[in-house]
Amino acid sequence: MPLAPILVVTTGGTIDKQYFDALSEYQIAESVIEKLLRVSRVAHPFRVVELMRKDSLELTGEDRALIKAAIAAAPETRVVVTHGTDTMTETAKVLAAIPGKTIVLVGALAPARFAESDAPFNLGMAFACCQAASPGVWITMNGSVFDGLKVRKDREAGKFAEI
Repeated sequence: MPLAPILVVTTGGTIDKQYFDALSEYQIAESVIEKLLRVSRVAHPFRVVELMRKDSLELTGEDRALIKAAIAAAPETRVVVTHGTDTMTETAKVLAAIPGKTIVLVGALAPARFAESDAPFNLGMAFACCQAASPGVWITMNGSVFDGLKVRKDREAGKFAEI
């Protein structure tokens, strides 16, 4: 029996940021998520949809509705969403209304393009969680899996914590 593909939806966030020397600031660039999965030799079938390139602090209600609609309309029942960490929990609340799908949100505290980024590990964890978790909304960050509706970002500690 063939493995059901996983949908990977990219929305932007630090995970896809790039540093431009001339501007002396980070900007969200073309997504590197598909490249990370290929370099990691992921054998499980997947499909990547680059939905938007936004910092999560700039996401609007309309953006979250677009993310929700794209996931709800997709044939895949297992979904990974790359997302900025600052408002990841807000998006999780919106996506919780989608029945029958396992949705895992993931981000990074350092851009994937950095050698010492947490992005590859976090993405791998999200990919595994998406295959093993029951339907619902989950957040995977830095070695932990959280119920997407029972977690918050602790900015001072630089990590996510259960609530």
